[in-house]
Amino acid sequence: MAEPMPAFGLGLAPLGKDAGAPWRETVDAAWDAGVRFFDTAPLYGPSRRAEQRLGAALHGRARGSFAVATKSGWTMLDDGARVADFSYDATLRSVAESLRLLGVDRLDVLHVHDPAEHHDAALAGAYRAAVRLREEGVVGHIGAGFNDGPAAARFVAAADLDCVLIALRYTLLDQSALASLLPLCDEREVAVIAAGVFGSGLLADPADGAPYAYAPAPPELVGRARRLAAVCARYGVPLAAAALRFPFGHPAVRSVVVGAGTPAEIADDVRLAGLDVPRELWAELVSEGLLPEEVPTP
Repeated sequence: MAEPMPAFGLGLAPLGKDAGAPWRETVDAAWDAGVRFFDTAPLYGPSRRAEQRLGAALHGRARGSFAVATKSGWTMLDDGARVADFSYDATLRSVAESLRLLGVDRLDVLHVHDPAEHHDAALAGAYRAAVRLREEGVVGHIGAGFNDGPAAARFVAAADLDCVLIALRYTLLDQSALASLLPLCDEREVAVIAAGVFGSGLLADPADGAPYAYAPAPPELVGRARRLAAVCARYGVPLAAAALRFPFGHPAVRSVVVGAGTPAEIADDVRLAGLDVPRELWAELVSEGLLPEEVPTP
């Protein structure tokens, strides 16, 4: 990427999908904590609610003072149904609507959103439209968002991307993106944005029934997360802080995006992201068999 990727961002999914979320207060709290990178999507809430809310919350702030990423390909309808359209014309319409709702004249990042099952259509339609928009200056960087490492690697190999967002596949519990995606991104100088680094909740609070990948975590994963937490505790480091820092051990990872639904959550995430994590902690995780030896650590 020609410009540095912000190291930390707020994901708007919780603020779009929850009708009663304190969205303005949460974005304000993120801003007050120094967050200047915001990631949203038409899929985050009916009627593109997350984009609407982010645009309202950022209204009046100098455009050059923040970066915003949104996506194209999937939309949530008023009734909550998910609709996919990766065509060229639909992408142009989607971006025009994103610009209107966000109240901006350009997007810092446009991701092709989860085209794992629409690879060819997304390359022929959404990606081609994104290239045109990048050439016109409407889009700064083209990315793609996935929660499947091999599908992401296939797309990275086929397109000229600036960045890729990978969710849930490069965390303290799942390093599957290391098999193909991260080395390819490093080789092609594609910036990686790690999302879902808490595994949707388990790595923030490894309690019984904690969510993992948006479903209750199985007991064996809860046990593994607690073993991770125990090692972290010996160094006075919260598990969540290690989860936030871990992805940066790989040179391709430039940013971590976390979803937060309240001002307290994002303030705590920013605090945790700023904590020191000693190198000895990572070495002990490897020696305890909680991280493979080949996984790079910060």
